[in-house]
Amino acid sequence: MDFNFDPEDEEFRRQFRSWLENNLGDEERAAHSPDPLGEEGASWERRLHWHRKMHAAGWAGIGWPRQYGGRAASLTQQYIYSEELARARAPQLVNGIGILLVGPTLMQWGTEAQKQRHISRILSADEIWCQGYSEPNAGSDVASLATRAVEDGDFFVVNGQKVWTSDAHHADMCILLVRTDPSAPRHQGLSYLLVDMRSPGVTVRPLVQMTGDAGFNEVFFDNVRVPKDNLVGEKNKGWQVAITTLMFERSGIGTRADLVERVVELAKLARRPQRNGHGAWQDSAVRQQVTRLYAEATALKLAGFRQLTSRVKGLAPGPEGSLLKLAASELNLRINRLAVQLLGAYGQLVSGAPCAVEGGVWSYRMLAARGLTIAGGTSEIQRNIIGERVLGLPKG
Repeated sequence: MDFNFDPEDEEFRRQFRSWLENNLGDEERAAHSPDPLGEEGASWERRLHWHRKMHAAGWAGIGWPRQYGGRAASLTQQYIYSEELARARAPQLVNGIGILLVGPTLMQWGTEAQKQRHISRILSADEIWCQGYSEPNAGSDVASLATRAVEDGDFFVVNGQKVWTSDAHHADMCILLVRTDPSAPRHQGLSYLLVDMRSPGVTVRPLVQMTGDAGFNEVFFDNVRVPKDNLVGEKNKGWQVAITTLMFERSGIGTRADLVERVVELAKLARRPQRNGHGAWQDSAVRQQVTRLYAEATALKLAGFRQLTSRVKGLAPGPEGSLLKLAASELNLRINRLAVQLLGAYGQLVSGAPCAVEGGVWSYRMLAARGLTIAGGTSEIQRNIIGERVLGLPKG
């Protein structure tokens, strides 16, 4: 495998790194929240301003076709883009679901009117989007959802509930998967709607996590009227559209190089005076643990390159995505667990507390880390996929 980037890609890196160095200020770095979904007030406004700054310079939605405002960046350039953002410690863009999922789905399935109405506003963050898939009894098995939509003239009337809806408290619009034919087999009676979150009957209730943030939400739909013009694809054939969205979600570019940087931060933390006037780094057992984590993070980065290479060759994303997701979320948990152990009693101080080391970012990350082993498919689900589709084991 060739780990070198071609001259065109390196020029892309040089241009983007130069732009970040000239435009990313200390205030924006300081506003970089450990969990951007939980941001509110001034912090959210600063990140929204950063998104619009990136968009104005042409650095939002770089993988989108040029006709929709993107740069038509190659897969390797999209990876470089993610790597440079992590290297610069830049805030995330505010409309990730819109740019990564909704825009590309509408490009493929949307009517011309839907494209004209939404796509440019998604890229500029003038329209923030959320995803209405999961329900209290339909998490990993989305096709068992119960939210109903019944036709009434030129409208669908929606009743039901969604849960774990990221950014719903900020969202203007929602991609909503609903059941329109309860008598059909589970995957055949679904439809895919675009719902205005300001519609009468939509109620958003934040779910406060143990970090204290509320980036996820419950969303309730009580006789919400959705114009039929907001149907994407055909009625009762929404599963095809939904699968397209899921494929964009699971094929996102990234090799988790950020975890290598996270271990480097951990090594710096271990050098801080913490025990009897010297840093924990002087303990050979601590150095061995950090080195092991660094080796694992590097191996994960290289495994990501393998996936990237396959996609550059035109191969479809495969079960290696589950391998990367499982390994990354579990490694992230162990990195943060060691950090909190190194901090000792200081590891109990919450983010922003007086005397908290580095503002309490490590304790925050530790509290948030377990959730990443659940979001996007639990570790148990990923192990099942790997066992069945990679190892060929029988279903349990």
